[in-house]
Amino acid sequence: MPMHRRQALSLFTGAMGASLLASCTSTPPATPPATAPAIATAPPRPSDGFALGIDQLEQNGFAALKGRRVGFITNQTSVNRLGVPSRVVLQKGLGRDLKVLFGPEHGLDTRARAGDHVGDGRDAATGLSALSLYGPTRKPTPDMLADLDVLVFEIQDIGVRSYTYISTMALAMEACGEAGKDFVVLDRPNPLAGTLVQGPPMEEALRSFVGQVPVPYRHGLTIGELAKMIIGKGWIKANPDLTVVPMQGWTRSVLWPQTGLSWIATSPNIPNWDSPFYCAATGILGELKNVDIGIGTPKPFHYAAARGIDGAAFAKAVNEQNLAGVQAKPYVSTTKPGYSGIEIVLDPDAQPDVMALGIMLIYEVVRRSNGAALAGNNASSLELFTKVYGSDTLLTSLRNGTSWQELVTGWAPYIDTFKRDCQAYLLYR
Repeated sequence: MPMHRRQALSLFTGAMGASLLASCTSTPPATPPATAPAIATAPPRPSDGFALGIDQLEQNGFAALKGRRVGFITNQTSVNRLGVPSRVVLQKGLGRDLKVLFGPEHGLDTRARAGDHVGDGRDAATGLSALSLYGPTRKPTPDMLADLDVLVFEIQDIGVRSYTYISTMALAMEACGEAGKDFVVLDRPNPLAGTLVQGPPMEEALRSFVGQVPVPYRHGLTIGELAKMIIGKGWIKANPDLTVVPMQGWTRSVLWPQTGLSWIATSPNIPNWDSPFYCAATGILGELKNVDIGIGTPKPFHYAAARGIDGAAFAKAVNEQNLAGVQAKPYVSTTKPGYSGIEIVLDPDAQPDVMALGIMLIYEVVRRSNGAALAGNNASSLELFTKVYGSDTLLTSLRNGTSWQELVTGWAPYIDTFKRDCQAYLLYR
């Protein structure tokens, strides 16, 4: 018998949102301007006693890298606690031993659109070559690594599986393992915090660049913890010698404002520190073509809309669920005429169950649009939708009329297993 929505969400929060302790259409390659400034929300005021991995490395005199030829996978989000670009910090500490930079999706300046290929370039801040890992090459080649001893990774992740920075990290780790090179991760906070694990698993057969690491959609780990788990679980073909330089003063319950760090846009549609919560809630929905989640507006990922939806009725139905940290308001699209639905307002302090919310929104948008949100998607877009979710169960359930509650509660055994498995790789309490 189908469960009431409030009952299912309550069960999900207790069973699968428990403590760990108990990208988002390709175009021809283009080189973004290397001198573009980081986009920060406020001057940095780092909390006392808090230090990022890059700060710890500097405080230790760059001991892990001294006398070694270094490549650095980085972008504009890679800054120290005072907002100084980490590539500048490394160059000052290592001199000529910092040999080359590598950039992920969105480019070194984080401004290329999702899916746009990025070309090689030269970084004005350091004068170093910046090789793209989001163009024809997404995994460092043997030639790229030939003159290096160690590859360093430091990019601000957002805590969801489909965000491609962790895919870049996994492939780079594998390349280093194959080439006999060492790998160093300079750890950074998970902006979704590290207390909750939520969302569907990923089937091995659907591994792709939007799902390279088989973790729950909201995995609750830092990049350093992910790197340790990738090696420990044998998720890549060859393991490098891994060093993780941990943060100081970060705990699993810390949200971004508590760090005192400035937020730098990790990509064009993640402009604010709370954007990852919205991305987790509507990012999978946004893979359908006939929907509007706010891409191209000042509030990307804040909306759930399609043709033919009564926004007032939709908002009323969501608000009647009394979901922790979730409010809905009627919305009429400004970018897609004829589209309407709801604006979601999230309170990160309330630990909203963004993954259960996201699945509910997908079902409701499809239902309230009389199927229009699902119709018109070609095989390619549905394949991407399936890869981002991690299995074909969501698409099958939408087509068969299975309840979204059944889908969500079905994640429980996997989540429980993952929470046990990841204990060995946690760096923070």
